[in-house]
Amino acid sequence: MEISAAGRLEVRITAADVGKRVSVRRLSEAGVAGEKFTDTVGVLTSWTDGVLLITRKSGESVRVAESDLVAGKVVPAAPARRRGPAASYEELARVAARAWRPVESERLGAWELRAAAGFTRRANSALPLGDPGLPLDEALTAVRRWYGERGLPAYVQTATGAVGTEELLCAELERRGWVREVTAEVWTGPLAPVADLAEGSGVVLSREADEAWLARYQRKGVSEVALRVLSSGPSVWFAKVPGADADADAPGTPAAIGRCVVDGRWASFAAVEVDPALRRRGLATEVMAALARRALDEGASAAWLQVETDNAGARALYARMGFAAHHAYHHYREPGSAGTDR
Repeated sequence: MEISAAGRLEVRITAADVGKRVSVRRLSEAGVAGEKFTDTVGVLTSWTDGVLLITRKSGESVRVAESDLVAGKVVPAAPARRRGPAASYEELARVAARAWRPVESERLGAWELRAAAGFTRRANSALPLGDPGLPLDEALTAVRRWYGERGLPAYVQTATGAVGTEELLCAELERRGWVREVTAEVWTGPLAPVADLAEGSGVVLSREADEAWLARYQRKGVSEVALRVLSSGPSVWFAKVPGADADADAPGTPAAIGRCVVDGRWASFAAVEVDPALRRRGLATEVMAALARRALDEGASAAWLQVETDNAGARALYARMGFAAHHAYHHYREPGSAGTDR
C-alpha cells in the first residue's frame, strides 16, 4: 500500500480513477476475528455516494465504504504472465468465438449477437468486443429484442481479470438487474508439452462427431443445430478412445472423448470426457496428447481451454499440464427471464 514519508498509510485514489485497477486496504467488518484490515485488488468500477465498487479478477463485486478506507493506490493493469503464451484478452475472445460458432449472428456495432436455438450460452449470447454504436441502455434494449424475436433469453458474455476486459460493463449490467451465471475461466498454456505427456496410440481421430462420440458426450439427444455448433471452427478434430466392448460392427460407447479446434497458432480443447468408471487412468491425458500432436502438425504452438471455477479435478489436471488462468468470463442474463443450457 502507499506509505508516506512519515510512515503513514495514505489513500491515493479518487473517483477520477474509476476504470483503473486499484489496491485498497480497509477496516475489516465487525466480527472478523483476528483481522484488523482487509485488502482488495481489482478494477474500480464506481465511486458514488461514499461507496466504492471494486470488481475482482473473479468477477466478484466488493463494496467498500469510503469511511473505511485506510490506504489505496492505482496498480498496474495486470501482472505479467511468467509462463505460457502471451495473449491479449481480445485475441483469445475472438479465437474462442471462432471455435464455437452460432448458426445465426448479427452485428450491433462492435458487438456480435449470436444464436443457436438455445444450445449453450456461448452460442446464444452477445459478445461485446468494443462499442455497440448506441448508448448502453439502447444497446441492451436491442439485444433483448433480438433474442426475444427468437424465443430466447438475452445473455451478454463478459470477461474480467485481464487487460482490456469488461469490469465496467459487468458493473453496469449488475446495476440494471442482469443476473450473472456460470463463471468460468480461460486457461492458456504451451502446446508441445501436452503432446509429450502420453503416446495417444489408442486414440482415434476424426473430422466428424459420429454416433459413438455423441454417446459419450454429456449432452444427450444432440440436435442438428448442436451438431453444427460442435462442427464449427477453422479446423475441427474429434477424438475417442474405444470402449473395451467395441468392435467393427458395434463401436459402443467410447471410454473417453475430446474435441480440438486449430486456429492459427492456437489449439482449443473441449468436451474432454471420460467414462466415470475409468477415471484416473490417464485417458483424458491420452486424448489431449493425441489432439495436441495433430494440432502441432497443423502449425499450432499454443493452447487454450475453458474450465468452470468449481471443477477442482479438471483444474488440477490442467495445471499439471502447464496451463494457467488467463481471465474469467461470465454470462449475464436479462432480468426476469429463465436461463438456458450452459
